[in-house]
Amino acid sequence: MDSVLVIGGGRFIGRHTVTEFRDAGYDVTMLTRGQRSNPFTNSDVTHIKGDRNERDTLETARKQIDPDVVVDCVAYFPEDVRAATDVFADAEAYVYVSSGAAYGVERTPKREGETPLAGCTAEQATTDSAETYGPRKAEGDREVFAAAEDGVRAMSVRPTVVYGPYDYTERFAYWVDRVAEYDRIVVPSDGLSLWQMAYVEDVASALRLVAERGTAGEAYNVGDEHAPTLREWVDLLARVHETDVETIGVGERELAAAGLDPDDFPIYRDSPHLLSTAKLRDLGWSSTPHETALAVTVAEHRENDRTGREFGPDRDTEATLIDRLTG
Repeated sequence: MDSVLVIGGGRFIGRHTVTEFRDAGYDVTMLTRGQRSNPFTNSDVTHIKGDRNERDTLETARKQIDPDVVVDCVAYFPEDVRAATDVFADAEAYVYVSSGAAYGVERTPKREGETPLAGCTAEQATTDSAETYGPRKAEGDREVFAAAEDGVRAMSVRPTVVYGPYDYTERFAYWVDRVAEYDRIVVPSDGLSLWQMAYVEDVASALRLVAERGTAGEAYNVGDEHAPTLREWVDLLARVHETDVETIGVGERELAAAGLDPDDFPIYRDSPHLLSTAKLRDLGWSSTPHETALAVTVAEHRENDRTGREFGPDRDTEATLIDRLTG
């Protein structure tokens, strides 16, 4: 049986990745700091407690299990990738979880090897902020490419915004809650915002397929094969909830009069963000139908009271705006 080490396997993407590899017959070990409850306590998943930012922790994990595959879900700095590809240089596969934010220019769609990556200064490479996230992920990609040139079977997977069960960011939960609770809701920019999403189980399956079939030194985009607009997401959620929702499309001027900006709404994006997934599909990957993905996502969000309300406009402000526009 092949063994896999999932670095960061207890929260969201890592949690689903552990399940994906375990269900595929791998002997799975997860490495986390142990600061949150372990969802795999009563299973055959081994847990190593430690800080992945400490090289000694990685070396201890290598000596303890000698993994065939390493999936790195929590490499947030280029140095993290550099250290891991060095420590696990002899593994059959090292897969780095990068991001669609690594791209440095706006193209529709963004393609691996064609669309330029973001630059990353020395200061950005060590600064933990939202503004440096994309540059840091891009530099992590470049560390993967450099490791591959040195003979490491290292690869990168670039998800766009990820949604699904156990999403602690609750960005998507905002819309799940709005559709569940209200029959009239505001969508910015007339609901035409296009920000491709990626269902978390599809990200996990992509990580396994890339580990098994990917080419060293390559990056693979992952995102839903159909990218709905924000208004279409609301319609899809309404079907799952078996309810009717009226979407009130509001432009920037009307939002500004209410003290709001389009960016105040989760998963809004001014310019389209769409990743080509053709390269990943060539490995045999496909995305889950939205109806299936959303049914599971909505059920978990509602069961665990994920509302995302703190990540978007408060309902009173939204209701006042609706009344002003439709009253």
